[in-house]
Amino acid sequence: MNIFKKKSIDQMLEGAHKTDLKRNLKARDIAAFGIGAVVGVGIFVATGTGAHLAGPAVIISFILAGIVACLCALCYCELSTMFPVSGSTYSYSYIVFGEIIAMIIGWCLTAEYLVACSAVASGWSGTFVGILKSMGITLPTVFTSSPSKGGIVDLPAILIIALITYILFYGMKESARVNNIIVGIKISIILIFVALGVGHIDTANYQPFAPFGFGGIFAATATIFFSFIGFDAISTAAEEAENPKRDIPLGLIICLIAVTVLYVAVAVVLTGMVPYNEIISENAVPGALARVGIKWGAALVGTGAILGMISTIMVVLYGQVRIFMVMSRDGLLPKLFSKVHSTHKTPHISTLITGTIAAVIAGFLPLDIIVEFLSTGTLLSFISVSLAVIVLRISKPNFNRMFKVPGAPFTPIISIVCCIILLCGLKLITWIGFGVWLAIGLLVYFFYGRKHSVLQNGGNVEDSEDVA
Repeated sequence: MNIFKKKSIDQMLEGAHKTDLKRNLKARDIAAFGIGAVVGVGIFVATGTGAHLAGPAVIISFILAGIVACLCALCYCELSTMFPVSGSTYSYSYIVFGEIIAMIIGWCLTAEYLVACSAVASGWSGTFVGILKSMGITLPTVFTSSPSKGGIVDLPAILIIALITYILFYGMKESARVNNIIVGIKISIILIFVALGVGHIDTANYQPFAPFGFGGIFAATATIFFSFIGFDAISTAAEEAENPKRDIPLGLIICLIAVTVLYVAVAVVLTGMVPYNEIISENAVPGALARVGIKWGAALVGTGAILGMISTIMVVLYGQVRIFMVMSRDGLLPKLFSKVHSTHKTPHISTLITGTIAAVIAGFLPLDIIVEFLSTGTLLSFISVSLAVIVLRISKPNFNRMFKVPGAPFTPIISIVCCIILLCGLKLITWIGFGVWLAIGLLVYFFYGRKHSVLQNGGNVEDSEDVA
């Protein structure tokens, strides 16, 4: 068998055309999904973390991170209009680089979505328990912390994942409606912080603007870049978009412009309100309001953080379910992952299995270690997308592209270089963790996927399931 065998465009689109998923998402729903994924706990925490590394120049760091994210997003826009399928980077890699690379990229996306879902659920649990404690309600540590933190199980994290799994199981239109409401509330709360905080800015706090020089700005950019992770989940909604060739690129662009503006606005106000070396990373935004005596505003922003994390969990869990579904449709995972519910029109079994795995990780495993290698898989998938644009411009120059990356091939090359620079800044333990994860994925492929691959066996999923 040729493990580098590629899918033809017709084969890829044929699977998407046969989908039983409902096409009921508009560009605004898709943009809200991206904003819901990206504007989570990061905007409330990462701003403070970045300020400690760059000082007030964290404002520049957010702009640079936004530019890198936009470069990657432009590449996603071009490929999503060429191949309007749910598999995102996995599907694009299958066409351009072959099956084994697609499997690796699919596994990288699993590291991004599944681990991110569990990590954010754990963060949600900690914030929720903290709010209850401030109200005089103290929950037993044994039921609110994982074994690595001295408890037995993080029950709130499991319950929030269970709730969101049910919503995703019930229907995509309903899930989008819930997400749109949460995103609207979340953006409103961020704008309230900006409006309240701008009157308390002391321009003296902007001096010195870059106390740690360019090195500090770069270090902060590498750290806060991962606050932008999640926008790529937009491309997994292609098979449920009303007009994927229009709605996916439009949703991506709206999402990243909105997110970058929000992040920069928060950074400007936060570093103007509080000296950079006095910002408390874990409670940066609410803490800034509390510092100037706006207690109700601090409580409101804390509520926003809770809601923000819920929408992030929903979108990354959704993205993971769709990746599993497409890999299953190709025979690389068992076919039950691609079964669609006759009434709800959602991949119900995949949703339940994915939600269960995420809940187990969040409830019992040491996430502070696991989450370290999340960024590695994300950056590798970004590199794959950017490289795919270059390859396809050469191999399929006449293919109808409704959206073209401006400045290609230089734009995707710059995107690749930026991602490589960020990868070089990761710790050794991060690479070791990612190496272990990748080895598991390769074992899955060689012991199951290679034997059941639809492409390798020249049949459909049902036929390939019978091939030993």
